[in-house]
Amino acid sequence: MNMSQGLFQGIGDDWEERLESITKTVKALSSTVDPREMVEIFGEQVAPLLPRDGSITLSRRGVDAPEYRITRFSGWDNPIDPWEEPHKLPVFQGGLLGELVFSDQAHVIDDLNVDSTDPAYEFLKDYRSLLAMPGYDDGKSMNMTLLMSHEPAAFDPKLLPEVVWSANLFGRTVHNLRVGEELNEAYRVIDHEMKVASGIQLSLLPNGLPHIPSMELAVLYETAQRVGGDYYDFFELPDGKWGILIADVSGHGAGAAVVMAMTHTIAHTRPTTTSDPADTLSYINQHLCHLYTRKSKTFVTAFYGVFDPNTKRLDYSSAGHDSPIIYRGDTLLIEVPDTTGNLPLGVKDDEVYNSGYVDLRSGDSIVLFTDGIFEAMDLDRNLFGMDRLKTNIQCATCSPQEILETVAHAIKTFTNNAPPNDDRTLLVAKVQ
Repeated sequence: MNMSQGLFQGIGDDWEERLESITKTVKALSSTVDPREMVEIFGEQVAPLLPRDGSITLSRRGVDAPEYRITRFSGWDNPIDPWEEPHKLPVFQGGLLGELVFSDQAHVIDDLNVDSTDPAYEFLKDYRSLLAMPGYDDGKSMNMTLLMSHEPAAFDPKLLPEVVWSANLFGRTVHNLRVGEELNEAYRVIDHEMKVASGIQLSLLPNGLPHIPSMELAVLYETAQRVGGDYYDFFELPDGKWGILIADVSGHGAGAAVVMAMTHTIAHTRPTTTSDPADTLSYINQHLCHLYTRKSKTFVTAFYGVFDPNTKRLDYSSAGHDSPIIYRGDTLLIEVPDTTGNLPLGVKDDEVYNSGYVDLRSGDSIVLFTDGIFEAMDLDRNLFGMDRLKTNIQCATCSPQEILETVAHAIKTFTNNAPPNDDRTLLVAKVQ
């Protein structure tokens, strides 16, 4: 016997015959990514090469030493799937199988005589010899395959090096496939949950745009992930006035989405008896600080404007948010109100927010946005920037939707249609 033949020693000394057998096996194995099918294929291909009358596989996974499980047994009429139904597998400790699996070594037993008191006696009583192949993980024999024969001395110990080597390569492949299955299932569950969360978050945003006298609206809302931290909203106020809010939670993803939902809830519990935007931001800030952000270190930038359709005056207050851009329809000039000077929401509970105002005129467009708009990056990581944003909103005859589409197209062209690296919200309002 040529030891270099390893598992394929049973097919003679012809190297071409061995190569053909090996090629047939690996082709069959490569045709599937299902670990169950792979175990079945490997068993079918290797069975003729390592004759045995029975087999057992053991596992130390999912139990505490000195316990172990029998995961497969050739004598079972109804095999149990060890990955899907591990709770149905028999658990043992001690006995011959315990000694073998916890030895972390390969073994050949030529004269097998199992005492009737052995916990695995019923599995071993009909066999007279066995070959035990450990399957290593992190340096320990976490799995073991036993081949058994009715005849004594049925296994050549000279085969052990090649057998252990081949079996562990195969075992590692199966283990990796199983880990891949578990990861894919975890991703599927997470993806489903994030889809649900995305639907919930979208339900927190306005269901369509409100009808505000003397003002036309358009909005773009994109998240970098399934959910995000951008937020916009409208509030109908006394005396026919309307509140317009845009906010951006630090970070993005699930954590930012939770804080976004909190901000929405607080904003909608604010009594609508006041039209002072600074008072509204102070109310949201105090509640965020006291209930949520003090421990999480999360903050929210926000701009809140109160528009009076009768006078076309916009009162506003900002919590560390980027100033809106106003495009004057009659003079074709850009104005950027100074809204800086206050901390974001959720940083300091006694922060005092300042108010300002601007008188708008018919034909004016006011553009509110989050930083994901002007911080969009091209392939060289250059920023889209404020100058490009200002350039693309300058259209006196365009509707808000046309201005929005112009900006969105410019960003897509600039970024080469790359997915957003941050949440993007763009709100365009045009005074009639």
